[in-house]
Amino acid sequence: MTIPKDLLDTLMKDYKNPEDLIGETGLLKQLTKQLLERAM
Repeated sequence: MTIPKDLLDTLMKDYKNPEDLIGETGLLKQLTKQLLERAM
């Protein structure tokens, strides 16, 4: 599966530092949670 670049741009529009992606409330954690909930 390929993720469209425009979707990635939208998700990262507020990116300022690595904490925004991998921090306690970062994008990676939010995406993981939502993907797992959706899969159930």
